[in-house]
Amino acid sequence: MPHPILVVGSVALDDIRTPFGAVQEAFGGSATHFALAARFFAPVRLVAVVGTDLDPAHLAGLRARGIDTGGVEIADGKTFRWGGEYGFDLNARATLFTHLNVFEGFDPRVPDAFRRSPYVFLGNIHPALQERVLQQVEPPCFVALDTMNLWIETARDALLAVLPRVDLLVLNDSEARELAGEPNLVRAGRRLLELGPTSVVIKKGEHGALLLREGDIFASPALPIEDVCDPTGAGDAFAGGVLGTLAASTEPIHVALRQAIAMGTVIASFAVQDFGTRGLDKVTPSGIEQRLRELRLLTQFGSSPSLEATRAR
Repeated sequence: MPHPILVVGSVALDDIRTPFGAVQEAFGGSATHFALAARFFAPVRLVAVVGTDLDPAHLAGLRARGIDTGGVEIADGKTFRWGGEYGFDLNARATLFTHLNVFEGFDPRVPDAFRRSPYVFLGNIHPALQERVLQQVEPPCFVALDTMNLWIETARDALLAVLPRVDLLVLNDSEARELAGEPNLVRAGRRLLELGPTSVVIKKGEHGALLLREGDIFASPALPIEDVCDPTGAGDAFAGGVLGTLAASTEPIHVALRQAIAMGTVIASFAVQDFGTRGLDKVTPSGIEQRLRELRLLTQFGSSPSLEATRAR
């Protein structure tokens, strides 16, 4: 039986422009993408804040997909809004605007019914708020944390204080280099492990992901997708696939984590194929299985001839 996952993070409305189109006020946010990905594998409990302007159909849609929105606060004011633009290099984006609105005063309150969640994902919010969430819950069996360059630069001490309470740190390659002070990603990952988390996942966008644990390293490629439309939220969907898989797994953690990275990679490949959360709406169990097979094929190769046989030629 999969264990419930508590996710705390942002729910937003996004304006997005890419070479393949544009949308305004698309339903998004880090917690939204995470929840919609994780719900394929385990029950999800969402804590976030939205404004009174948010169309109730958005939250109703989450509930219709089995996501418990009992921790979503509706505050007077407008919902968090973000605007971004991508060029043909979809690994780079320009932020056009950020309007925090009600998210600026977000003070996560975990409902009593959510406080015994065995798995906790601390989305990309201020590290002091991430710490506050952990103070409100009974000790989980697994905690994962996401962060960003802003908190590394402006709230480093608070981030370093919470990392020893974390089982899995999830961040992208530039964030890993900045936090660790190391240009090489393997060395950066090793340095990050010294800061407290027992595992580190470094996201590399279209180049896959790197998992590091003490004495262990695992790399997964990304699935080569031809019809990429919008990468916004792909990293959060990846994290949702990872945590969802872990919450549903009965394997030892070192085995489950490798499986989880593969599943996160597959779920993220769906997320990038449409704007906002629409790519995740198209995910099916059979589609997941098909892409898992494709991912396995990417990393399979036959046995090579012996060196002696090669020299003999």
